Amino acid sequence: MTKMTSNLRLSLIMLGALAVSACGGTSIENDYVERPVETIYNSAHEELALGNYILATQEFDEVERQHPYSLWARRAMVMASYTYYLQNKYDEAVATARRFLALYPGNSQAPYAYYLIAMSYYERISDVGRDQRTTELARVALQEIIRRYPDSDYARDARLKLDLTEDNLAGKEMSVGRFYLARREYAAAAIRFRLVIERYGRTSHVPEALHRLTEVYISLGIPADAQNAAAVLGYNFPDSPWYRDSYRILRQRDLKPVKDQKSWISRVIDKVL
Repeated sequence: MTKMTSNLRLSLIMLGALAVSACGGTSIENDYVERPVETIYNSAHEELALGNYILATQEFDEVERQHPYSLWARRAMVMASYTYYLQNKYDEAVATARRFLALYPGNSQAPYAYYLIAMSYYERISDVGRDQRTTELARVALQEIIRRYPDSDYARDARLKLDLTEDNLAGKEMSVGRFYLARREYAAAAIRFRLVIERYGRTSHVPEALHRLTEVYISLGIPADAQNAAAVLGYNFPDSPWYRDSYRILRQRDLKPVKDQKSWISRVIDKVL
């Protein structure tokens, strides 16, 4: 995965522009030394610009510690989440962003806080062979951005990333379904392939899922459902190699694709595509 796109990073620069003239100081004293809020905040931005993310995080946290009820503290909390994100400390980034949203749900930086949460999960999406809990969390967080701020830049980026997230989750279901199919546990396999079609109907895995259902239904002795699955596959993906495989399976049994417009497959596919 890549870090968030550069145009969205510009929103952070805008936060920095709110600061007054920069002041010195690149580390935090062990002893408490009270400093003006502008001084601490600008010091944090200096460290961020230099790539000193740990020091930047400490300074942003110091803003909140010394001036907890100030406007600067709110900005600093979001920036602290961002610097955690840059350090790949995703759990800390999520926790800080969630704390900000709990305290200031209507703040103008709330959309960015939601975006940081989503990105902190998205960056940890693993391949389909591994547990997909984090992928599911990314999916939920991305959908939350789209639901809350549908016309924002964050939502536009979230929609793009949601496609990859759902494709990954669908891939996991396909992997499990193939496992059951290889073991001839056809009912369990059918559940997984049906889930791909119903929940991830816009992903690249749908043609194969329809083909696998054709196989499953033939194996279960339900030829009408197999004919329907193949017909839906052929109608929507006529050039897919999966359709050629499904068609061959039917012809070997003197059957042909026949679409049942009232079937669950037809209803779902017609709604999605």
